[in-house]
Amino acid sequence: MKLYYSPGACSLSPHIALREAGLPFELVKKDLHAKTLEDGSDFRIINPKGYVPALAFDDGQVLTEGPAIVQYIADRVPDKQLAPPAGSMQRYRLQEWLNYITSELHKTFSPLFNKKASDEWKAAARELLDRRIDFVAKALEGRDYLMGDTFTVADCYLFTVLNWSGWVMIDLSRWPSVAGYMKRVAARPAVQEALKAEGLLK
Repeated sequence: MKLYYSPGACSLSPHIALREAGLPFELVKKDLHAKTLEDGSDFRIINPKGYVPALAFDDGQVLTEGPAIVQYIADRVPDKQLAPPAGSMQRYRLQEWLNYITSELHKTFSPLFNKKASDEWKAAARELLDRRIDFVAKALEGRDYLMGDTFTVADCYLFTVLNWSGWVMIDLSRWPSVAGYMKRVAARPAVQEALKAEGLLK
């Protein structure tokens, strides 16, 4: 398998998941802004959407969209418990979290990285993020991870998205349960390996 990624982007989520799963894979770096790979080739040949992540298989198929990719990874190694069994209510709870992260957190960060976004748009995004992180903070109270005591692919994604806070000057220490969670996840060996591989940690 090949994981197409950009350092620190949402592709960090499946990158962490692959390392947690212990599956063999190759990292292929995409320029964050250009639609090209390091060898100069057009990334849109791999993923016509033009953005990461994309997971390419030996048979030529390509899977895109982070929440789909991380569930595929989890299902490859059920013994790792990176996702509850398909069809269980807990699996739907996992999907509930993945959908919340992708639609309510991930997309709300987007204006803060957009140079063309107005100050009003950015201020509105920050206000929304505060409320949405409030919700996450309450959910994490008394829990090690989103689903309880077990680390899942939802944690790969939440950690990735909330890790952007440092770049956009959002102080997560305002939410002690979130700050503690971020430290806990960051200390995991697979997370450390992924951060180092992407040049995000020395």
